[in-house]
Amino acid sequence: MSSDTSSPHGTSPQSASGDGFSAHGSASPRPSLAEALTTGAVVLDGGMSNQLESAGHDLSDELWSARLLAERPEAITEAHLAYFEAGANVAITSSYQATFEGFAKRGIDRGEAARLLALSVELAQEAARQARDKGVRRPLWVAASVGPYGAMLADGSEYRGRYGLTVDELERFHRPRLEVLAAAGPDVLALETVPDAEEAEALLRAVRGLGVPAWLSYSIAGDRTRAGQPLEEAFAPAAEADEVIAVGVNCCAPEDVEGAVATAGRVTGKPVVVYPNSGEAWDAEARAWNGRSTFAPEQVRAWRDSGARLVGGCCRVGPDAVASIARTLSAP
Repeated sequence: MSSDTSSPHGTSPQSASGDGFSAHGSASPRPSLAEALTTGAVVLDGGMSNQLESAGHDLSDELWSARLLAERPEAITEAHLAYFEAGANVAITSSYQATFEGFAKRGIDRGEAARLLALSVELAQEAARQARDKGVRRPLWVAASVGPYGAMLADGSEYRGRYGLTVDELERFHRPRLEVLAAAGPDVLALETVPDAEEAEALLRAVRGLGVPAWLSYSIAGDRTRAGQPLEEAFAPAAEADEVIAVGVNCCAPEDVEGAVATAGRVTGKPVVVYPNSGEAWDAEARAWNGRSTFAPEQVRAWRDSGARLVGGCCRVGPDAVASIARTLSAP
């Protein structure tokens, strides 16, 4: 499928996630995600990895959930469907750790890697179709996940940035898979868990001319990117990027979100996207989560009231939490 190149804010006319129903269930054209963000908050899904692990799938692999694109694609569709049924409007694809370089390490050639990248979008679109068959009548969208360079390294550097690469080198890394993902017809590209403003600059360059809107989401610690840049500086380039329909943070502690929402909205004037972790901390060496969850519905209300328009959860946030988010966002 080809994406709509008429406008960076357009939605692919062939996108299989289009459900043909308004938020009230009556038959009407589905708005683009950018249009929906002008009228209220939209619910994102939760963590793909924890949903797959809870279904019994082993993700202790450098490809993480991307391995199942080749081995158990139906499991990915089931995970997306669980979030749609819980109340999510947007499914984020399993392509976060899917790269040509990462697949090559496993002996997967470039042609097959491109097929798997496109498949990640198709599986989420299939989950949207299944959700409609099960009676879901609210608008549903698919976001193609584009993780940072460090996700391919699978050594925890996605939480640090500063890879020793130039902006040009990072752009050359990201552009080919962005082209494949855009051609698969998602509603939006999720440039997510970005630890470094320099990598964000590369990603903003790489999405130009693809004809698919994007959101840009940093992973942060306090009021700075993981690489240490102030958020005011990190968010600023997105303000002038026509392709970007939302800016914000993800894969961070819930307590860091509210301040980031205010900063992102003030600096860019764009809708804000937030989807933090549960509050537990990732140990890259042990490849395990430690600590306890601090994610709570009252926080979600504060984020919405501060201006967040795309709200969900990242790692360790499952369907029950997404259902709670959906209820909270629908309340006055």
